[in-house]
Parts: sequence; C-alpha cells; structure tokens
Amino acid sequence: MVNFEKVKEVIAAAEADAASFYEKGNKAAGTRLRNAMQQLKVLATDIRKEVTELKNTEK
Repeated sequence: MVNFEKVKEVIAAAEADAASFYEKGNKAAGTRLRNAMQQLKVLATDIRKEVTELKNTEK
C-alpha cells in the first residue's frame, strides 16, 4: 500500500508540471513531467509484483 500512496503523491506533484507544459509550453515542465511518468511506470511495476507475490502466498 506504500507504493500506491507514492503513486498518488507523484501524480499530485506532476499535475502542475502537466499544466505548465501543455498550457504554457514550458519545456522544463515537460522534462519534469516525463520524469514523473517514468517514476509512475517503476512504481506500477513494483505494485504489480507486490500484488502477485501477496496473492500467491495466501494460497
């Protein structure tokens, strides 16, 4: 559940960068947004592994 909370934090932090990039054309915000999306990808993979592991140990 810790990783899921981290996902929510990253999304909240990336929201301002997304607005700056798409609405204002701020290229630095685009770089930060890409970094946040990479972090989300890693966290999502970690969550998938954790869920699979917990599911398999409960049997």
